[in-house]
Amino acid sequence: MAAVAEVSGEAVAAKTLDTKPTSESEINVQVQELVAMFKKLNPLAKEFFPSSYPNHQNSFYFLNNGQLSPNNFADTNKPSGNDFYPNNRRRRNNYNQGRRRLNGRAFKAQREDSIRRTVYVSDIDQHVTEERLAALFSSCGQVNDCRICGDPHSVLRFAFVEFADDHGARAALELGGTMLGYYPVRVLPSKTAILPVNPTFLPRSEDEREMCARTVYCTNIDKKVSQAEVKNFFETACGGEVTRLRLLGDHVHSTRIAFVEFALK
Repeated sequence: MAAVAEVSGEAVAAKTLDTKPTSESEINVQVQELVAMFKKLNPLAKEFFPSSYPNHQNSFYFLNNGQLSPNNFADTNKPSGNDFYPNNRRRRNNYNQGRRRLNGRAFKAQREDSIRRTVYVSDIDQHVTEERLAALFSSCGQVNDCRICGDPHSVLRFAFVEFADDHGARAALELGGTMLGYYPVRVLPSKTAILPVNPTFLPRSEDEREMCARTVYCTNIDKKVSQAEVKNFFETACGGEVTRLRLLGDHVHSTRIAFVEFALK
């Protein structure tokens, strides 16, 4: 029908161009003809639908033998009406950003709560283990985690102790000055939380734990040193056979690292 109207429109337009109106009555006749032609057009035809609205043929009605009927009305893949509005993508993006902001605020609140439940312990004797340190603070409340940090061969180290609630952390501050080993420990409120350990990085079997006990981690290795030279160095200096060695590096750092596995502990 739209094509018929288009042909009629072309005929009317051609007639209008060929003949110039000489009176007001002729102008009115030509205007009425144009109005009649436009009334025959189907405003829902795809020729008049903006191309920015995708898949419109699946969702709108067209003239079919002079009757309005749905096109592919039973199509199960018909998009929803909201998909034809370009602002919907912006709304979805704003919704996702809002969810990320909520998740960020929840993570921040959880981290702040963990900091309130954590104390910082310094001046720890090198012979003190995490089990012994946790046993000392267990009198203040339930200890969720205890991490001793620093060089294991240094005289003094530090640790972070996390409690189940902030009451235990406040009670732990009273233990400052307690003799643990050969030195009195210092206990202060922590400014950071203990990062959780990724369980996939931990040994999962007795064989893996035994392999970790035979492996050392080495840093600050010159890039000019080869893997064979690193292996020869450890076998000569340590007097044991190296069964596996992984030498790692990149283009960013000036040195490399290595994991050296010995045959015996």
